[in-house]
Amino acid sequence: MRLVIARCAVDYTGRLNAHLPPATRLLVHKGDGSLLVHSDGGSYKPLNWMSPPCHLETEEPGEEEASAGVVEVWRVTHKKTGDALRVQLYEIIHDSAHELGVDPGLQKDGVEADLQRLLAEQVDRVSEGATLVRREFPTAIGPVDLMVRDASGAAIAVEIKRRGDIDGVEQLTRYLELLGRDPHLAPVQGVFAAQEIKPQARILAEDRGIRCLVLDYEDMKGVESGIPRLF
Repeated sequence: MRLVIARCAVDYTGRLNAHLPPATRLLVHKGDGSLLVHSDGGSYKPLNWMSPPCHLETEEPGEEEASAGVVEVWRVTHKKTGDALRVQLYEIIHDSAHELGVDPGLQKDGVEADLQRLLAEQVDRVSEGATLVRREFPTAIGPVDLMVRDASGAAIAVEIKRRGDIDGVEQLTRYLELLGRDPHLAPVQGVFAAQEIKPQARILAEDRGIRCLVLDYEDMKGVESGIPRLF
């Protein structure tokens, strides 16, 4: 990865045209060929960029550009669309290259698998006195996340999402329809559990007799099921 801090102007040509007048900016040229133009603001979002597959070439500035103070020109061209990003560099303040190696990727905390494991250990959150039957309980169209029985023995199918939307409610509805055909389970109640449930999803779930359960992931992580705690 090459990091360049420079006073530069940027022109984008292609499906749309855009211009950034001269200013001091950070240019990030990545190993995949992409170029990102950042200002000292706007969080992670670049002012302009070119995504791969693309190719960067260095050009000599024209006479008019050189007389205006341009010392170097970069042209980054997209290999498929032909869109181009042309960077005029007036002054290079910093220029460094770094080998970052292979990145292992983002490991998310609080994904659905973690929520499923924690809720399986804390099924009282679904219904007081409930017991776990099985995680990943099979149906003909895929497994429902949890199957539990409440204190009276009634079956409850639980579908878990990080963010609950209408698609998740529809998914649980299909599971309930199939599970309800099993005389050993019927009638099956439904619980739609998520860290955040969208208002439209809640309305749809409640209209179908499905109970919504908002999960507090931080609170759930603080509970060690079955393990005595001194503090």
